[in-house]
Amino acid sequence: MWFRRVLPVLLIGLLAPEAAAQQASAPDREGQVEQAVLAAPESMRAGATVLGHGGEPRTADPLTLLRAGSNDLICLADDPRAEGFHVACYHRSLDDFMALGRRLRAEGKDRGEIMDARYAALDSGSFSMPARATLYSISSDAGPDDLDGARRLIVVYVPGATVEDLGLPSRPEGNTPWLMLPGTPWAHIMIGR
Repeated sequence: MWFRRVLPVLLIGLLAPEAAAQQASAPDREGQVEQAVLAAPESMRAGATVLGHGGEPRTADPLTLLRAGSNDLICLADDPRAEGFHVACYHRSLDDFMALGRRLRAEGKDRGEIMDARYAALDSGSFSMPARATLYSISSDAGPDDLDGARRLIVVYVPGATVEDLGLPSRPEGNTPWLMLPGTPWAHIMIGR
């Protein structure tokens, strides 16, 4: 199922590159920017910040700054190591959460270790989850040039929300939105298209 590829990526804050070997296979800066913003609503693309491979280093983040933006959206370029094509954009308020996941994944941590580290960071006050925030993603086995059959996902973070609060199922049921990780600080509504 399509969400088996997308869900782990969202949970660990999207995969990070491994230095020079990956950067050599990544599209040029302009190409990465052009592809990364495909996940964003069209009205937000021009003002989105774009992170990717081979740009200006960011503190505690394996991804680099390819373009500074003027709105609250951050878009991530495709990981050249991964099969297929995957880009995502999220609200700036999720950046600490996402960057922590990327950094730990780059250090070789597994999903459980990343989740534990995120809980610890929340408990220590290193970052907090926003009351609400949205993430958009596109995944395709065919690559960025053929997105007709791409899997599109919208994720709305609603920290602490439960199935009872929202009246949504806690598992995918066809095309119905559903609540993933209910009751956790990063509970979120999954909406596939």
